Amino acid sequence: MLNQFGRLADWIIDHRRVTSLFLVIWTALMAVGHYDPYWLFPEGIPLPFVSTGQNDEQESARDSEFAAPPDKPVPRVSPIRVAAGDVIVVAQSDSFFTPSGAEAMRAVVQALEELDHVDRILWMDQAPMMNVFGLPEPILPGRNASAVRFAAAKQRALDHPLVVGQLLSPDAKTMLLMVSIDWLFVATDEDCTDLLRDTANAVAADFPGIEIDFSVTGEVPIRLSRAASNRDNEFKYQAIGYSIALVIAFILFRGLSAVVIVAMAPAFGVFWTLGVLHFIGFDDNPFNSVIVPVLLCMVGFTDGVHMMVQIRRHRAAGLSAADAARQSIREVGLACWLTSLTTAIGFGSLALAHHELVREFGYCCVIGVLLTFISVITVIPLACATRLGERVATGYGKNLVDQNLSRVAVVIDFVLARSRLLSVVAIAATLLLGLVTLQLRPDERLTSNLASASEPAAALAHIDKAFGGMETSRIEIQWHPDIEPTDGEIATVIGQADAFLRSESLIGHPLSICELINALPGEGDPSTRMSLLDLLPPPLKRAYMVPETRSAKIDFRLQDLGIATYGPVFERIETELQRIEEEHPKFRLELSGGAVRRWKNLYQIVLDLAYSLGTASVVIFVVLAFVYRSLRLGLISIVPNLFPLATTGGLLWMVGQNLEIVSVCAFTVCLGIAVDDTIHFLTRYREEINADTGSGPSGEITRRLGAETQDRQEAIRRAFVGVGTALIMTTVVLIIGFSTALLSDARDHRIFATMGILTIGSALFADLVFLPALLNWGDSPRPQDPERSHG
Repeated sequence: MLNQFGRLADWIIDHRRVTSLFLVIWTALMAVGHYDPYWLFPEGIPLPFVSTGQNDEQESARDSEFAAPPDKPVPRVSPIRVAAGDVIVVAQSDSFFTPSGAEAMRAVVQALEELDHVDRILWMDQAPMMNVFGLPEPILPGRNASAVRFAAAKQRALDHPLVVGQLLSPDAKTMLLMVSIDWLFVATDEDCTDLLRDTANAVAADFPGIEIDFSVTGEVPIRLSRAASNRDNEFKYQAIGYSIALVIAFILFRGLSAVVIVAMAPAFGVFWTLGVLHFIGFDDNPFNSVIVPVLLCMVGFTDGVHMMVQIRRHRAAGLSAADAARQSIREVGLACWLTSLTTAIGFGSLALAHHELVREFGYCCVIGVLLTFISVITVIPLACATRLGERVATGYGKNLVDQNLSRVAVVIDFVLARSRLLSVVAIAATLLLGLVTLQLRPDERLTSNLASASEPAAALAHIDKAFGGMETSRIEIQWHPDIEPTDGEIATVIGQADAFLRSESLIGHPLSICELINALPGEGDPSTRMSLLDLLPPPLKRAYMVPETRSAKIDFRLQDLGIATYGPVFERIETELQRIEEEHPKFRLELSGGAVRRWKNLYQIVLDLAYSLGTASVVIFVVLAFVYRSLRLGLISIVPNLFPLATTGGLLWMVGQNLEIVSVCAFTVCLGIAVDDTIHFLTRYREEINADTGSGPSGEITRRLGAETQDRQEAIRRAFVGVGTALIMTTVVLIIGFSTALLSDARDHRIFATMGILTIGSALFADLVFLPALLNWGDSPRPQDPERSHG
């Protein structure tokens, strides 16, 4: 493999014009991808590894006796859905039940309904009245009604099961307008957000003395806010990260040309990758818009620094620009390829994930890492062989790290003197922290990748507080064909489940036929008044019970507190449902809904993490053991590679964080980054061990620089001096680069950045402390036979 990189170095340097022409053509093609990817590929580029089949989540079939066909044809009735709405307009005021407040809200609703793209609005005043005659009657009185009538209307609204906790908060200070959109008339994103809010505010302003605050949230505004945040962050934080990285690099290198050349490699790698993502249609993934560019910038900068350090060293030693570039590819090319390969393996292991966004993120990272590697081994050597690289050695040996490396080198003496103790500590700490990491609970939130200050997120938080949640789930009930629709046992079963839901503090406002019966005139248990359901309007009755299909449901609200918070609640509910089924064997009760499905499948996040990390670790171990031809070195490399991940996971657990989708991505990405420094150290270590035979790729240069040694401890010291500068420099730049993502207003980006900083920092510690100790204690290298080495 070393010979292959030698031939590659010769070809790149000897055929600089051909290589440059290829890079220009490829860059132009990627520019087309940025501008209009459909110009070359109108149908897009189909990918064989992208699943387009059915949803992974399949509902389990019910027992055959409960899945019998309906007893009668089901009437075509559209049931009332109080929680349905593409957009939720949230109105906050203390004056809803006043003449001016009621008139203002009616005017607002009328103005919204007159918008072309608004199909209909369900709000408190349109809720069906709970009377046995089915007569429609608005809840809000007319403008000329007395204060007594408005007080009575307020009480009537708070007693109405479809209003209180559904369309009006229990304190009567927050009202929800459930807006359904006619998508044929939607022209811009603002039609579903700003236009609705601004229209409501403009109408309410015509009523002096009435203060009503309007905001929008719901499924559509949340999606639009997430997309807008991704677009803003894509350029904003890339620019911040790249600028800071360049400034720090200039301080470290003390040479402008070296900084510019090093920066070119990740810049081209990111540009090529984003062009490919536009071609294959992965550019709308929220992780790809911010995380992938910054990540590739950091990975490319890492390998670029190692390449530049070698080129500067050889230029300072007197080699020509072309020879220095050629020799550096020979020496660092293998290490860069190994780091890119192992990083791609870490990212590629995300393909085992069941979450589509995570799989796409893994594919994109693999593509990006490989393209960035090509950029590093071509752009930097070619640039250094031009006039731009004539002064690339300026400032060599004068940067902050080189000047202070001797002071840090005393750490090696300390480590080598206590290598056995530190090795045991490293292994024990990795195992202990790894066990702690496994205690992380899986979690997911609706607003995890939304800006906390965004209008949809703030409005959702207010709904959570005022209504007990925006998202809804349900308990679905089915009964045996022997049970009649008017049988009181139906109400008994529903009532037991309903009562248990109300006993849970995190469950908001359950709604079922029991609430509807209790709201009707008369007294008595719902089980004795089932016949009254026939007096309700069909859209209302069939919203919670369908006699023909022998089914009913209980809707309830959930706050956006995270699935980890609701996990124990759902477990208690399912236990209670099993108890009810045992007491009523002719009934089946099932907990369902979006949040419930996420909870049931969320354990897959843990499995995804275990599979991806396990697969990546095994493959990386095999690759390193094969390349270094040493099973011992492969085993030794495991500890410094896993210790940073275990440290990060342990710290997350200690501060009370949970395991989210972004955490799965971060863990796998950090494994790919953490192994980079280990590979560079091990590669230099092997070169120093074999220096006396000349079998290393830098044997001749190494002897000329006086680095010839067989002694293991001396080899470790020289490996530290040889790569220590690059390791420290890249770690500083990586941490600063990831720190820019902490400025993001998206919670997921901040979590990713925090985990990256912790992992990279602990990876440097592991490679400069634990790895030398493990090598000194566990590795017993033997000089290679010269004839075998050259054979």
